[in-house]
Amino acid sequence: MDQVIYFDNNATTRVDPAVFEAMRPYFCERYGNASSIHRFGGSIAAEVEEARRRVARLLGASFRDKDDHATEIIFTSGGTEGDNAALAASTAARPDRRRIVTTQVEHPAILTTVREYERRGYEVVLIPVDERGRLDMEFAERAVNDDTAVLSVMWANNEIGNLYDVAAFARMAHRHGALFHTDAVQAAGKVPINLEENEIDMLSISGHKLHAAKGIGAMFVRRGVRFRPLITGGHQERGRRGGTENVPGIIGLGCACELACAGLETERKQLTFLRDRLEAGIAERVPAVRLNGDHESRLPNTASISFDCIEGEAILSLLDRYGICASSGSACTTGSLEPSHVLRAMGVPYIAAHGTIRFSLSKFNTVEEVDRTIEVLPPIIATLRAMSPFWKGGGR
Repeated sequence: MDQVIYFDNNATTRVDPAVFEAMRPYFCERYGNASSIHRFGGSIAAEVEEARRRVARLLGASFRDKDDHATEIIFTSGGTEGDNAALAASTAARPDRRRIVTTQVEHPAILTTVREYERRGYEVVLIPVDERGRLDMEFAERAVNDDTAVLSVMWANNEIGNLYDVAAFARMAHRHGALFHTDAVQAAGKVPINLEENEIDMLSISGHKLHAAKGIGAMFVRRGVRFRPLITGGHQERGRRGGTENVPGIIGLGCACELACAGLETERKQLTFLRDRLEAGIAERVPAVRLNGDHESRLPNTASISFDCIEGEAILSLLDRYGICASSGSACTTGSLEPSHVLRAMGVPYIAAHGTIRFSLSKFNTVEEVDRTIEVLPPIIATLRAMSPFWKGGGR
């Protein structure tokens, strides 16, 4: 295997070389603690605040305090921590409310956590989706009531790429006095976000999904929203997240957000072109395929494709022999013998759901890589179907 063709960017991304170079000095040269009062640490604290402003710019968050600080941004270890912190803060802020509303297609960081709240006596209501993964807005209107502490709806789905109208869901929550949170891990850096123009209370992102390092993320918490820290023990992050700051990670995340701001529209067009080329090439050469999701409102980089009558794990294994990396769904559910919860919620037939592959692209992918995949994949599918007891041949 001479070259890796990496189409698993919704699982994690390559660190941008510019981000790596921005982080490098903070390991061995500028290693001070940003919370120290000496000048060596103090200068680093100023650069942490600049990184915070860069994150805020990507998210369209304000910096209105007298020192021009982006006080609505809290650095975390990633999206999972941010999601957990948002749920914990929301339920603490509304202790008399015992209902949590989210969706059937959320990331496990939300779904696993709300099940824990359910064990503590909360009522958890999951908004269903249709066959294209679109959320049932009428169900949501009935589900969110005056007993709801928090409504949490992801901005973009990590498996099928669907984009959801989080601004409308935020208004829905506020009509009942509930808080609204969105997991924007897959959206940040891929689609425009402007938190000044909506009512979102809390938002979570993860650095390693937008070409920063693993182990760093950020939360947006709107000014005025009551927030109880999930992690206590220190005064860092203005008392909202204890623990010594991950300075290299923070600097890298700030750089990645700045790069994403500058390249957002160019990369959106590039990724849309590559994704559409990949989908069309596969659909032309392989019978009985399904393109999953809402093709009118989705991420530019994500293609979820089901191949009837074969196993996705077998497809991935054979693709791997050619150095092509893809996924059968969320990296957090890899190893499960069941089809993903997203495909089950959509009602995708088992015969197709088991053979689903997610291709997720990044700015580092090329036309040549897409064309190579279109060349390699059809014979793989034909070989596996020839061995399948369920495949009867035929058309689409």
